[in-house]
Amino acid sequence: MRHSLTLRIGPATFRIGSAWAQPIDQLKRLYADYPDVDGAIADFTVRLQPTSAVRRWVRPSIFITGDHGLADAAPMSLAHGLLAAEMGMNLQMALGWRRHLLLHASSVEKDGRVLVMTGESGSGKSTLAAQLGERGWRLMGDEFALLDLDSGAILPFPRLVSLKNKAIDVIAGEVPGARMGPLLGATAKGDIRHMVPRADVVARMGEGGMPALLLFPRFGSGPAERPVGQGEVFMRLTQASTNYVALGEPAFAALTRFVAQVPARAIDFPSGEAAIAMVDRLWSELA
Repeated sequence: MRHSLTLRIGPATFRIGSAWAQPIDQLKRLYADYPDVDGAIADFTVRLQPTSAVRRWVRPSIFITGDHGLADAAPMSLAHGLLAAEMGMNLQMALGWRRHLLLHASSVEKDGRVLVMTGESGSGKSTLAAQLGERGWRLMGDEFALLDLDSGAILPFPRLVSLKNKAIDVIAGEVPGARMGPLLGATAKGDIRHMVPRADVVARMGEGGMPALLLFPRFGSGPAERPVGQGEVFMRLTQASTNYVALGEPAFAALTRFVAQVPARAIDFPSGEAAIAMVDRLWSELA
């Protein structure tokens, strides 16, 4: 396509092409600290193309496609082109990645050990991971945690962190403005703004760590926690994986090992500060 960029994020390389310059220019600014891999062979291709010839110019409308796509996906406004590119990369990973078990989870690392957090959209896991990443933890990923099938390690996949609605002001008050993307208003999930991971996170995105604690966070209730049994953990993690079935027996073996070795807790919290205090205590007790 006329405008393009090649990005390497963790172990995956993406070539993003667009009929418009705007999404590519935004990606270039926000991913400026990532490795220069121009000309590299990409694992996946993402294409942002007009829904029709007219819609390239008049009320521009983006259809997301690539090596993998969803025929019934709703088109997006060019104003949300950055979000479309990010969603396109998510889609390629979710439908096409086979080297690791993908868990829809956030992860952060400290002293070589990894905290994994998974839950439904709106549970607060992305915001909590972003806050921990500014408080002495290394942010490893927001959208996917990559579980190595042989070693059991969690590998980094540090994409832009997608912040929604009230979380935007929380994180914008903690990080420099240069690390915040443009405000994308009135998307299907409300207002969205992306946060760029710290430069040291990008520099170390080839370094994994062993999982030491699994949390199922839920924002919006008073502080509470409960242990989660191995059967429930296994079921919830298979539901949180986009490639568990495709990987077959190696995924079963890797996830069984993860569940047996990693303590798990469900936590409810009313604020980020309360959640951080709970994480610090559980980390010291269980990890």
